[in-house]
Amino acid sequence: MNHDRSRDLYDRALSVMPGGVNSSVRAAIEPYPFFVERGDGGHVIDADGNRYVDWVMGLGPLLYGHDLPQPVESAVQSKVSEGPMFGAPTEIEVEHAEFVTRHVPSVESIRFVNSGTEATVSACRLARAATGRDKIVVMQGGYHGAQETTLVEGEYDDVEPSSPGIPEEFAEHTLAVPFNDEEAAQRVFEDHGEDIAAVMVEPILANMGIVAPVDGYHETLRDLTEDNGALLIFDEVITGFRVGGLQCAQGKFGIDPDITTFGKLIGGGFPVGAIGGRSELIEQFTPSGEVFQAGTFSGHPVTMAAGLESLRYAAEHDVHEHINDLGDRLRTGLQEIVEDQAPEYTVAGTEGIFKVLFTRDAPETFEGHCEGGCSQRPDCPRFEHCPKNAADVAAGQTDRWRRVFWGEMKDQGVFLSQNQFEAQFVTYAHTDDDVETTLEAYKQAL
Repeated sequence: MNHDRSRDLYDRALSVMPGGVNSSVRAAIEPYPFFVERGDGGHVIDADGNRYVDWVMGLGPLLYGHDLPQPVESAVQSKVSEGPMFGAPTEIEVEHAEFVTRHVPSVESIRFVNSGTEATVSACRLARAATGRDKIVVMQGGYHGAQETTLVEGEYDDVEPSSPGIPEEFAEHTLAVPFNDEEAAQRVFEDHGEDIAAVMVEPILANMGIVAPVDGYHETLRDLTEDNGALLIFDEVITGFRVGGLQCAQGKFGIDPDITTFGKLIGGGFPVGAIGGRSELIEQFTPSGEVFQAGTFSGHPVTMAAGLESLRYAAEHDVHEHINDLGDRLRTGLQEIVEDQAPEYTVAGTEGIFKVLFTRDAPETFEGHCEGGCSQRPDCPRFEHCPKNAADVAAGQTDRWRRVFWGEMKDQGVFLSQNQFEAQFVTYAHTDDDVETTLEAYKQAL
């Protein structure tokens, strides 16, 4: 493939943008990223005219690939024609809020914001105000945006900021425990229960290789928070409206968190975030309460129209069924390839997300195909070999993914997430041919 124009664009970008990009992961590819010119269904075409099957899908916001359904496109165009934005409420905000509160079990009230990061920042502020406490429990390897409270590294109460520029004092109020470790969760509440405002957790770790909860883990977090007067925050920025359909991952797992953060799909591919939950909590935001939260572009009419019509279309058609069926076929095919060529690797994911993790320990031989860790069932023959937390994923051959495997797949016309940790996404635009093309590429690359 020719990449001359992408290389030239990257050289230009380096002179005016840090690292040549506006989000760090985009520069993860060596020696330079390809620049996208346009999308086409389940594919992207780069600046040099090369076509790729796209499983990145903007890192998650696209339920329909790069071609919006006609009702969504019409709604967006209509709102654009009415004016860019107003600094005043519009009816479409109310309609979108009504839709979400009807479908997501725990959400009675919602505040729309502009990004997943803004949503998690606001959720932490709200939890601290509602409880009168300061400490937030997070999972090692969980990702909650580029915010000071959760950008930490370490374990338990021995943590420090993971980025320069964050005061040490922020880390003093953050407690990090391994995902899926019930004993660690119980210990942190035994020692700090009176100071913990909330536990913030992704229902499925989706920025750390896709790690599902073991049976009973979320129930343990729910019990611990209720018993200690803390709040449970589900960060569904990635899983929301993708895992578990319109009820989100909390519906799939049967857990009602106190607060939920959203992003990506709730805006139909446009910049968005949201905080939802019990009315008595969400209404503590200004102006109905005293917890300050505001944003000029919050509830932007174009984003609201795109998000609402996108979810309405999914509710009225077989969108999630199509996505989940393709996801199942893709993971089953990948599992067969991995068993044959690289049995030490793990196929992870569920419904519309997937990943091959370059884990190191080869599992014992077994008959039949597991679901790639997507349900973490103890009766799965491969259960003991599936990653249970971030450390399991990080111990894999992450550098090999970045330096070798990603480029091999790109050369065969398949665009995968730029590092070992990010999830990959199936959309309504993907086809059986895309799955077959991708499976053949995996065979060759592995």
